[in-house]
Amino acid sequence: MNTLEEFLSVHDTVAREMTVQNRKYTFRVPLNIDRFIDADDLKRNFPLWARIWKASWILADHLARMPLETGGSILEVGSGLGVASIVAASIGHRVTMTEYDENALEFARANAAVNGCHALKIEKLDWHAQSFEERFDTIVGSEVLYHERDFEALLALFSGFLKLDGQVILTMKPRRSAIKFFNHAQKNFSISMKKIQMKAVDEFTHVFLCRMVPWERDLKRQSI
Repeated sequence: MNTLEEFLSVHDTVAREMTVQNRKYTFRVPLNIDRFIDADDLKRNFPLWARIWKASWILADHLARMPLETGGSILEVGSGLGVASIVAASIGHRVTMTEYDENALEFARANAAVNGCHALKIEKLDWHAQSFEERFDTIVGSEVLYHERDFEALLALFSGFLKLDGQVILTMKPRRSAIKFFNHAQKNFSISMKKIQMKAVDEFTHVFLCRMVPWERDLKRQSI
């Protein structure tokens, strides 16, 4: 779809308002996800992208606080509706937003237009068939550690597309699959983690923010 008007004429959506670091954003979210569900393969293709996750909010807030010179070139994997990338791009970060699902890409492009991020680079990326030629200063993702089948591909992506002095920033709610991923990742990355508490109505939720740097960088920093 070429225009926001065309997108809105095809998709039934609801507008979700967000404020991140005193900036207001509007994100179009599917009104109903039934049309995006593959009944023959619910486990593999369930549209996890079709909602705004708390971890995406935390990642967006973190990027909004990050100095522009610190972020450098940023690659977001599994961007879903585009929350983190759009917030980061709106304050001046150089961001490449990526997703694999075509429907998610449509919503991400529409949300970029809604929020005036017309220059934001948005591309399709299959973690299992990676095609980027450049390396990035920062790679980010929120709630991307669901399936063990993706772990090796994600680690290969981080190693292949991250600059030696770069960083990976991931946010997620605590779950067993994430623990398994970090057990694999610690062979190649130095990992630090912070628990962040969020309050929604009368309920508290914990989200983890993880920073990973290649061991080569960490050892070099310690030797200085």
